[in-house]
Amino acid sequence: MNLFIVISASFFLFLSILVLPFLNPNYNSNWLKSLLPSAKLAADLIVRNGVIFTSDPSLPFADSMAIRAGRILSIGNYSSLQDLAGYGTKELNLEGKVVVPGFVDSHVHLLFGGLQMMHVELRGVNQKEELVRRVQEAALNARKGSWILGGGWNNDLWGGELPMASWIDDITPDNPVWLTRMDGHMGLSNTVALDLAGITKLSEDPSGGTIMRTVDGEPTGLLIDSAMKLVLSWIPDLSIDQRREALIKASNLALMRGVTTVVDFGRYFPGASVEHSWEDLSDVYQWADSSGKMMIRVCLFFPIETWSRLYDLIQKVGSALSDWIYLGGVKAFADGSLGSNSALFHEPYVDEPNNKGLQVTELESLVNLTMSSDKYGLQVAIHAIGDRANDLILDMYELVASKNGNRDRRFRIEHAQHLAPGAAERFGKQEIVASVQPDHLLDDADSAIKKLGFDRAQKGSYLFQSLASSNAIVALGSDWPVAHINPLSAIRTAVKRIPPGWESPWNPSERLSVNDALILHTISAARACFLDNKIGSLTPGKFADFVILSTNLWDDFAAEGSASVEATYVAGAQVFAYS
Repeated sequence: MNLFIVISASFFLFLSILVLPFLNPNYNSNWLKSLLPSAKLAADLIVRNGVIFTSDPSLPFADSMAIRAGRILSIGNYSSLQDLAGYGTKELNLEGKVVVPGFVDSHVHLLFGGLQMMHVELRGVNQKEELVRRVQEAALNARKGSWILGGGWNNDLWGGELPMASWIDDITPDNPVWLTRMDGHMGLSNTVALDLAGITKLSEDPSGGTIMRTVDGEPTGLLIDSAMKLVLSWIPDLSIDQRREALIKASNLALMRGVTTVVDFGRYFPGASVEHSWEDLSDVYQWADSSGKMMIRVCLFFPIETWSRLYDLIQKVGSALSDWIYLGGVKAFADGSLGSNSALFHEPYVDEPNNKGLQVTELESLVNLTMSSDKYGLQVAIHAIGDRANDLILDMYELVASKNGNRDRRFRIEHAQHLAPGAAERFGKQEIVASVQPDHLLDDADSAIKKLGFDRAQKGSYLFQSLASSNAIVALGSDWPVAHINPLSAIRTAVKRIPPGWESPWNPSERLSVNDALILHTISAARACFLDNKIGSLTPGKFADFVILSTNLWDDFAAEGSASVEATYVAGAQVFAYS
């Protein structure tokens, strides 16, 4: 009995000593943890033996990284990560290959691009006869009365002559036709479509748009900017299955190019229905998310006219619907495009002395919509290409910020293609995002000189370095399907600035380094859409989205950006591999 009492007392004494520290508010539990077996957090995947460009200034390069549950667990040298290997950890030997963060394409029209892959493809056509042949081929396979849709044509490739309905009327007598120009700001319809839409010699130009006419006043078949709605409203809605297929096609193409996140401005163009973006959210994106079919991350922007709907949705569900879908903000148009002679400039076009371009949205309406959107905390992005359009938006953003007060709003200007003297500096001073597309330079160089004159085009076009030096947030993108979705091509263009057929750079002082261009296509692009805490750099805690390049020579790659995508990983899983 005495022995039992002694043992019991000893046990309770030991228990008291053990519990006593927990009663101390300054108690530190490390000593207890040291008595317990360590619970090691094992990585799912360790990527090693590479040249990893992180886009993180705190550690610009590493040779290895550990990944767990789709996120980066740690990054550094291999020896520092070996303790993270456990049962089931896989290793990927890069064999010296260069790795970069998954590219963020800052401006795409994702479903529109996917749908265009399913329609008449006119990109790169450099002869009138070839355009006609492709439309004729589509007509032979089309049901009588059904629409023939296509796009991507660029009249500059066949000498500049604008197409007319008469080119295709004889081969499409039973089908309405709609073919968008590569920039999405002009479209060609045949006479069947014009008749269906009721467009005649007596039709008036809508506000913010133009019906192109012959010298006799007859419609040529070309419609510019908001005039496109006269025909677009007659085109039957695409089926849900078609749009879902377009998402799959577009996502696979993006992954082939190393793009893991896109900022998607949807099927919203001048003249298009504002409902398309909302229909695509529910019918396509949320369907894909709930059924596990999302392959890339998307940050969605919606027509500015619908800002209150977006605000209500964000209040209800937040700005992140999932790890795949983010509600970014609202978009509007200030002007048209250079190729359609509808970009808004201070001075007239050289080839059209009476034309300074189009102001697509009435300024008072644009100011009011922007003021309201910003007041309720939404990010605003506005399309502006011509120098006057950019100045108007810079002025408007300054006014709105002064009225609504200081905050981290990251106003965006999409394209910022042609700038007046001093405008680049204003981007930095006003903390405006310049969302630019380097590969447009390849298509526009000769055209810009012809339309603006050499001096204007040289001094004010594609001022990448000036914008970056102004401390603006510069984000690179493609504007796909206007240009190819291909970040490595965009980086090479930003570095070299040599258009097709040229031997020397166009305005070489505006060239970027490969290192800077990579930053602008990754972490800077993520910052431009408020996703820099999730993506854009290979930093512990962020999603493990990365791209393995074909080169193992960093110095060679850093000189010109010459490489291709060998593999793409999203959340630590391989989703594309070159074979």
